Amino acid sequence: MRLCFAALWLALPVTALGQQEVQNVAVQMRHVDFHVDSTIVLHIEYLRGELQPTSPQHSPYFDDKRSFTLAIDSARIGITPKGLSDLLNRYTFAYPGSPLRRLSISIEKGRIKQRGTMRGISFTTLSDLTLTPDGELRLHPTSIKAAGMGVGGLMKFLGLHLANLVKLRGNSGVRIEKNDFFLSPADLLPPPTVKGRIGGVEVSDSEIVQIFQPPARKEVRELRVPDPKATNYMYYRGNILRFGKLTMHDTDLLILDAVPEDPFDFFLDEYKAQLVAGYSRTRADEGLTVVMQDYKRAPPLPSKARANAR
Repeated sequence: MRLCFAALWLALPVTALGQQEVQNVAVQMRHVDFHVDSTIVLHIEYLRGELQPTSPQHSPYFDDKRSFTLAIDSARIGITPKGLSDLLNRYTFAYPGSPLRRLSISIEKGRIKQRGTMRGISFTTLSDLTLTPDGELRLHPTSIKAAGMGVGGLMKFLGLHLANLVKLRGNSGVRIEKNDFFLSPADLLPPPTVKGRIGGVEVSDSEIVQIFQPPARKEVRELRVPDPKATNYMYYRGNILRFGKLTMHDTDLLILDAVPEDPFDFFLDEYKAQLVAGYSRTRADEGLTVVMQDYKRAPPLPSKARANAR
C-alpha cells in the first residue's frame, strides 16, 4: 500500500504538486518612488494589486523581473515630464529606424508640449490630454509646427495627417490615428509587465498622474498592514514569494523605508544593496519586516558580491 501511494504521488503532474506556487501574491504600496531604471521613477502614492506568476512552474521572484506581472487594481501613479521623455527615448522609440527621436515632454497650462525630430526634421506639438473609454491616454494636437513653422493648416489643406507621415513599430505602447497620439502607459514600460485599468488622469505643472481603478463590480479590500504607523512601505501577503536565496511560504513581508521623511526610493534591480544597507526582524506573528535604505542612499555592493547577486 505504501509503495502504491508513493508511486501515485510521483505520478502527479508538476502543476498539482506545486499548485500553491502558481497563485498570486497580494501587494500594497504607499509613498514609493519605484525606479524603472536608475533615473526614471514612477511616483506611487498608493497601489493595491497582485504579483501574478508568468509561469505555472515558478512563483514570483524578485531577482527575475519576467517571472511575474504586476496586476494593478487601484493606484495613483505619477511621472514627471522628464521621466516620460526618458521613457519614450530609452525604451519606446529606441529601436533601429524609429521615426521619432530626441523627444522632450513639458507641461504648459495643463497641455502637453512635445518636441523632437520626425525623420530628422524638428517638430513641436501642443496637445490636450484626455482619457479614452479603453484607458488610453489621448494626445490631441491643437498646434503642430515643423522646423519652427506652423504646418497644421497646410496638412489639413493637403488632407495629410501625422499617421500618414509616421509609421510606428507595433506593440510599442504608442499608436497614431490621424493627428492624435494614443499611449498605453503599461505597454510603455520595460519588465516587469504591468497591467491595469486606468480610470482617470490628472495633469499638474510638474507631473502626470494616472489613476487606476478596478473593473466594475470587483471589490478591492485594503490589506491590513502589520505596522499601522507605517507611511512608506511595500507589503506582500499570501502564497509563495522568492527573493535572493530565500523562499517565503504564506508570504507576510513588510518592507519599510529606513528614512520615512521622504518617499521610499526603491529600485528592483538594486534591491540587494538596499537590503544589505538595512536590517530585518521576525515579528511575533511569524511575518518578516525588512527595513531598507533608500536606493539613492544605499552604498553599492562590492563587485564580487554584485556578481554573486546576479
